[in-house]
This record gives sequence, C-alpha cells and structure tokens, in this order.
Amino acid sequence: MRLAILGGSFNPVHMGHLLLADAVLSSLLYDRIMLIPAFQSPLKDESRGAGPKDRLDMLLASVSADPRFGVDDCELRREGISYTIDTVKDIARRYCPDGRLGLILGDDLAANFHRWKGAEELASSTDIIVAHRTSKEELPFPYAHTRLENPVIEISSGSVREKIQGGRGWEYLVPPGARCIIQDRALYGVQRAAGGEGVWGAAFRLEGELARLAGAKRFIHSRNTALMARDLALVYGLAPDKAYLAGISHDICKSFPSGELRRMALRDGKGLSRLEKKNPALLHGRAGAVYLQERCRITDDSILEAVAVHTTGSEYMGPLARVLYIADKLEWGRENAGDLRSLLDRRPLPDLDELFASVLNDSVAYLDSREITVSGSTRRLLALMGKKGK
Repeated sequence: MRLAILGGSFNPVHMGHLLLADAVLSSLLYDRIMLIPAFQSPLKDESRGAGPKDRLDMLLASVSADPRFGVDDCELRREGISYTIDTVKDIARRYCPDGRLGLILGDDLAANFHRWKGAEELASSTDIIVAHRTSKEELPFPYAHTRLENPVIEISSGSVREKIQGGRGWEYLVPPGARCIIQDRALYGVQRAAGGEGVWGAAFRLEGELARLAGAKRFIHSRNTALMARDLALVYGLAPDKAYLAGISHDICKSFPSGELRRMALRDGKGLSRLEKKNPALLHGRAGAVYLQERCRITDDSILEAVAVHTTGSEYMGPLARVLYIADKLEWGRENAGDLRSLLDRRPLPDLDELFASVLNDSVAYLDSREITVSGSTRRLLALMGKKGK
C-alpha cells in the first residue's frame, strides 16, 4: 500500500486539510493518507487552542467511514516537540508501505523546510509533495519533490479559530464531526451547549441513523420538526440544542416492527395501556426514549420525556415536550397545518401554553372527526388545559 503522511497541529482540522489530502489521493494515486496531529510543533506555539485529545477526536470524527484516511497518534504519545523525521521513521517501521512514504508539505511550510530537524535525511528518504496553500505561484524549493497542482483553499486553522471566536461563519469550514465536537466541548470560545457535552454530537449521529432507517419523507419531517423545535425553543427561552435533538430523534423508532416496539417500550418500566396493546405504533415515542438512553447515552430528562410522550401526550408535559409536540404537528411539510400554523406568524407569538392548547385541541378534534381513539392521557391533558374533547 502506498502511504503519504500529512502532519500538523489540526487546531482545528478544517476542510482545506481534507481537500488537500483528497487531491493527493486522486492525483498521485496514493492508497491512503495518514493524518498525524502534532503534540507540539517546533515552529508554532498554539498552546491556547484545543488540547491534544480534542484535536485527535476531531480528526477521528472527520474521516469516519472513509478508508482512504488513517489517523495515527504517535506524536501525541511521544509528547514533547514533534519532529517529522522521528514520525517518518516510526510510520515506515510500523506500516511497511510500498515504496517510500509521501510527505505532504504546504508551500507555506516548504519555505522553512531547511530548518527542520533532519531535513536532508527527510528529503532522501521520502517522496516530498509540495502543495499550494497560499498562492498558485511556484516558490523555490531546492529538494527533490513533486508539485501538486491543487486549488488554493484560503482556510487556515488560525482563521477558523478567529471566526469561531467571532461567533459566525465557521460551521462549514470544518467537517461535520469536528463541528459537533467543537460545539459540544465549547472549544475556541464557543458557548457551551445547554445540554452539556454530547448533545450536538448525538444529533449528528442520529441524523445518520435516521437517514438509514427511514425514507426521505420521514427524514425530512424529522429534520423540519427539529428545526422548528429549535426555533421555538429560542423564542420561549429553552435550550435550542436539546430541542433540536428531541426533534431529530422523535420518530427514530417509528419503522420498528410491533414486537420490537413493545419490547423496547416495556424497558421504561411503565407497562402497556389497553390502547397501546391494541395500537403498538403509539409506542414509538416511548421506544425512542429508550433508544436514546440505552444506545446514545442521552440522560437529559427533558429530552427523554419530550420524545416519549409526543405520541399520546401527558398531563405532566414539560415545556420542551410541549415545544416538540407543537413542532411535530406544525412543521412546514405538514400539508394540513396551514390554518393553525398561522399562529406562528403572530407578533408577539402566543405564550407557550396558549399555542400548545390550540395545537392539542386541533389534533384531538381531527382524531375525533376520524373516529380514532384518543388516549386517556391526552384526554386528561385536555381537561387540564381547560379544553373539552369529545
């Protein structure tokens, strides 16, 4: 296997790194690029950025399920100043590549290559690949090398950090996996996610799961629900990240067979009502909450409650559960929600209880008109909201 290595601080990894590596793979026919985060660069002081573990985790999350990329933590394990000559020897010994290792340099680094430890040995033992990072101009480089004719991508880790600190315009400069870690761990000055570490990462993974388990129609519905729930949460002073996660995951188990829904729902210890036994499809909310807790390690009670009760309601529904219920019924893909959705155009918006009561009453009226049995918990909720059902 032909290997090339791309080292750096990756503080954070950004799309320019991956586009550069992809250009090497496609143009020079390497089989795999090894991404190697430095513990401490001898030429840069980035101690104020993310720590080694965070940088490694961002790299791993950014290239998941892509066999063209490997990630090696040899420089992090060695600690101290990271010298490329030591890394090249280590990678060559352990991976036994076909031919010489490729060593990818941006032209911004190539100018100082003569200052690197073991520069002459590196030049004689690797195939150096000089890529455009700052301009298309071919800067002089006195060692044997291959010029990579790649497009100039004007992104640097420093500029990404500045944009993150400024609060806007950075999200699509980094791979999605890295973005979720930055948000979850409040790196580079991002405001910490209200749900604690893992909320956006869980949402990212669940979107992938939902895309696999559901068809396009259900996926679009879930994503629209997540977006509307997030927007409503911002209006009503709730955590937008929690609302988005509840929205994207509320139907995660809807395609599961009836037997599996029963088995999963029963693990919440609440038994089954007569209506749930007769209509197991109603259990996809409770099963979804179990799925989140057991498979995704989501422990936030408000998220679990919102997902669990979005099908049948509960007289004790909290604010996040009410927001999800509203978003599920009013999201923009619902063809029959137009009249009720006009409530969202009012300024100021109705208070949360008023909006929820309107949506709940409309939903029950629709079920009654179709002679569809309404759960006892929904009837009790109607009574508590001061509404009368049939």
